[in-house]
Amino acid sequence: MDRPLRLITANPVDQLARTIEALLVVASAPLSVDELAQAADDDTVRIETALGLLSDRYREGRSGIVLEHVAGGYAFRASREAADACGRLFERPVERGLSQAAFETLAVVGYLGPCSRPEIARVRGVAADSAVAGLLERGLIAEAGRDDGPGGAVRYQTTPLFERVFGLESIAALPRLDDLGESTEEIRERLHSVAVGKTA
Repeated sequence: MDRPLRLITANPVDQLARTIEALLVVASAPLSVDELAQAADDDTVRIETALGLLSDRYREGRSGIVLEHVAGGYAFRASREAADACGRLFERPVERGLSQAAFETLAVVGYLGPCSRPEIARVRGVAADSAVAGLLERGLIAEAGRDDGPGGAVRYQTTPLFERVFGLESIAALPRLDDLGESTEEIRERLHSVAVGKTA
């Protein structure tokens, strides 16, 4: 009598991890657990378990690609040891050419946004038109409504691209503004210091 054939099936969570891996590769921005669950047609608990598997598989020192939690979701990035090679292959237009004024403006919007150009100018002590235009072009800030009242100045806030470029899980990951000093001059100096430090 013949033995029944033994069916070999793959671990379901491992299969789900491979699906998530593919979703993260094709995505143009970080994906949240909810977005992954919807795309994979699975529940969030299993998604988080599968992300744990991927996080172990794609970690610093083990892989040239690293899974990171950034900008409110999950995304792949090059490992630190591969970053120089990747930098030689591709230019980084988002970070290239950011002036001190742009860094300061970006830090002000990051902490105080949504805020308008006049508000940014008051914090920095100089006009912000050129810096704001450059940051808009690079996709690091975006329009976020208008001020109430006559004229209604456009207000700006940072984008998910800002969080991703600066390696932030969310905007809340920035140091507390309360800890940056009391005088406008001191706040301006500390904001610039934070902005420059984030790109070091």
